Amino acid sequence: MRYDAEATRQRLFQAATAEFAEHGLAGARIDRIAAAAQANKQAIYLYYGGKEKLFGLVVRAKMDEICHAVTLDPRTLPESVGQLFDWYQEHPELIRLLLWESLETTGDRIEGGEERLLSYRGHVDGLVEAGLEGRETAQDWLFTVLGLVAWNFAVPQLRRLILDEPDQEAAVARRRAIVVDLARTLAEQAQATAAGR
Repeated sequence: MRYDAEATRQRLFQAATAEFAEHGLAGARIDRIAAAAQANKQAIYLYYGGKEKLFGLVVRAKMDEICHAVTLDPRTLPESVGQLFDWYQEHPELIRLLLWESLETTGDRIEGGEERLLSYRGHVDGLVEAGLEGRETAQDWLFTVLGLVAWNFAVPQLRRLILDEPDQEAAVARRRAIVVDLARTLAEQAQATAAGR
């Protein structure tokens, strides 16, 4: 049987994503990642350079995944926000990874931060080109929209307690409708501002 390095890398990456989402950077164990991937733990160091670097790559890959899946455009904001909400609901590991990153990363340095910064700058540029007035407005707008969506999945216990809805699917659907409606209001405000220029 021939060794497939790329398949091993993919299995390690998938196992690391699950491990980091469940246990964070500090709690993740290389031996559990290797066992879940049915690989030698030395392969992690060979392919990824260590746990911290692998964690950064996992977060970056998830961020890239969402950036390619959904485009936020003020002209189609309600639909885009609905798609973003659905993506987060289907991929709860991204929120968990970002929460772990915020809890376990000290200072301003995060693994892969420069690349992510450039990606966000690209999104902000796109929002300015689409009609938002000024970089600061676009930055605030992007951060607000992401927060409106992500908070629903960052604290599901609060969602359960505040909404007091026995049917959690109904509660999530209700939250989606509210977030999309708020996005519609933001888009209308942005369009009115652009028209008044």
